[in-house]
Amino acid sequence: MTRALVIGAGVIGAATAHRLAEAGVSVTVLDAGGRTPGTSSATFSIDVTHLKTPHSYFLLNRRSAALHRELEHEIHAGTGAVGWRHPAPLVQWGHTEEEQRILRVRAERLAGWGHPCRTADPGELRTLAPAVDPASCRATELVVHDDAAWYDAPLLARTLLDRAAALGADIRYDSPVTALLLDGERVRGAEARGRRFEADHIVNCAGPDAGRIAELAGVRLPLRQIPGLVGESVPLAEPLRAIVATPGVDLRPAPGNRVCAISWPVDALLAPTASTDVPPEADLLSRCAAILPAFRSLGVPGSVSAPFPKTAFPWSARISRLLVSTPSPHTAASPSPRSSPPSPPRNSPPPCPNPPWLLTAPTATPHSPSATKAWQ
Repeated sequence: MTRALVIGAGVIGAATAHRLAEAGVSVTVLDAGGRTPGTSSATFSIDVTHLKTPHSYFLLNRRSAALHRELEHEIHAGTGAVGWRHPAPLVQWGHTEEEQRILRVRAERLAGWGHPCRTADPGELRTLAPAVDPASCRATELVVHDDAAWYDAPLLARTLLDRAAALGADIRYDSPVTALLLDGERVRGAEARGRRFEADHIVNCAGPDAGRIAELAGVRLPLRQIPGLVGESVPLAEPLRAIVATPGVDLRPAPGNRVCAISWPVDALLAPTASTDVPPEADLLSRCAAILPAFRSLGVPGSVSAPFPKTAFPWSARISRLLVSTPSPHTAASPSPRSSPPSPPRNSPPPCPNPPWLLTAPTATPHSPSATKAWQ
């Protein structure tokens, strides 16, 4: 039987292990953390099909969203279990005439591509998102994506790993890879917690740790640093029922009547060379409170440790002062400032993306350890 070793148990590692186990491969998964995935638990994770161009990339993302629905139905049909995909309208607005024009042009393009997108009167906010303060919207129209969704990424990862385990996969948490087993220029396995795991194929799905894993094989996987902040509230009395995207902050529901939030203007202040007198956590909380009255009684967040990933897309990022992720060809189109990739250190291994014996799975949101924030 073919043996595969998957390094990393986040969404990418879990999906890889799941499909390999379904195909009859003997799978072992090694992850440095516990059952709650690090990077995958640090993401805004919504369907971003509406942001994608050109048309071919839009179609790819639309198919990806459809696959979420199909896989969830395949796994949970008839069980009554709660899945990881949560349908919710996505409501956008701009404050200036130019911001509204950009949203209108995008909506017209999406409608022409068959995407369920429409303009609406701001008064519809009371129906779409009753928890939102109507006075926070100064726009003359909304753009509404009726077929949007947000994802519970940690639940997705756990579900797929449980399915892989039921098919015979060996899932090992708290097992950081400390060495790769090399045979000339080929990787034959890995070492974790003093034990050797040999395999015919090794897949590097380690997210923020992918660069270190690659270096164990003598190659360099280019990563870059990017600051970002994601807030998550405690349970709120009035749940948010829509994904809300505004010029100052984006918010989405989270499990347990919580709310997740990101802000590109706040992230811009976190650049390594920038400074601000307003703590970024307080700034983000203030922006949330301007939209959701329920936030106005919350205090400034405390911190807990969590890994974080960098992404070029405005739907992801969880908490951090330092996010690291694999480079994206779309980074230049990102709406917020980005620092330049650091130069590789002297005598570092040569860059060698995806050598045939060490597959590096691209992560949707790769990052490095940082601090998550929970408002109380």
